[in-house]
Amino acid sequence: MLISVADASFTGKVLQKIELEFATEWVTVKDIITARVNQEVEEYNQKQGEYFRGLVIPSEAEQTLNGYKLKDKKRIDAEKQVYVALHAFQNNGYFVLIDDVQSEDLEQKVQLKADTSINFVKLTPLVGG
Repeated sequence: MLISVADASFTGKVLQKIELEFATEWVTVKDIITARVNQEVEEYNQKQGEYFRGLVIPSEAEQTLNGYKLKDKKRIDAEKQVYVALHAFQNNGYFVLIDDVQSEDLEQKVQLKADTSINFVKLTPLVGG
């Protein structure tokens, strides 16, 4: 099932959108976060582009107008990025809104439907590995 995931501001303005593929209709919030971070890291590592745009900022990156630029182009460690993202969720570093309801637990089960709305609202920059 293909689901659209967005980064949104507190006012609801969509800042960025990505599409995530899930094999089943029942997932946890942890599954959603992990899939998102893994996809962002995989896309960056394959292209080795100039800028990284994702939920978790790699620790060696500097912020620019176009995203985060790594000082040395190198592969990003997805496992570290997932760890930082999950830890930040548990410490209110960002909110995950599923159909406009805030998720509060990584193990919360979610039934995905074609019209499921998933929004990430970041509170502070998340720096990872």
